[in-house]
Amino acid sequence: QVQLVESGGGLVQSGGSLRLSCAASGSTFSILDMGWYRQAPGKQRSLVAVALSGGRTNYADSVKGRFTISRDNAKNTVYLQMNDLKPEDTAVYYCNVRTWVKPIDNWGQGTQVTVSS
Repeated sequence: QVQLVESGGGLVQSGGSLRLSCAASGSTFSILDMGWYRQAPGKQRSLVAVALSGGRTNYADSVKGRFTISRDNAKNTVYLQMNDLKPEDTAVYYCNVRTWVKPIDNWGQGTQVTVSS
């Protein structure tokens, strides 16, 4: 099993930036993909960005050009650099790590990002 610890959320004004970090521990040898999801009040959790094990990255259309995901495999850490933040980016952000051993999906505790207009 993989344990995840997130950091970096907070309150920022529209147009500002934040950087989220998620450090994995435990069965890190089994990590495949590392990504970020978010959930706003009254909405379903949705993918923000993912860094695949093969090196590719995918982004939600709403964050393309503003957010950048990166991973440091030596540190078992994934980052989400968020620039030009908008009020609609306000949500709880969850780190997700997929592994080839069960449980396949591992989630962080969530970190609140609030963007004021």
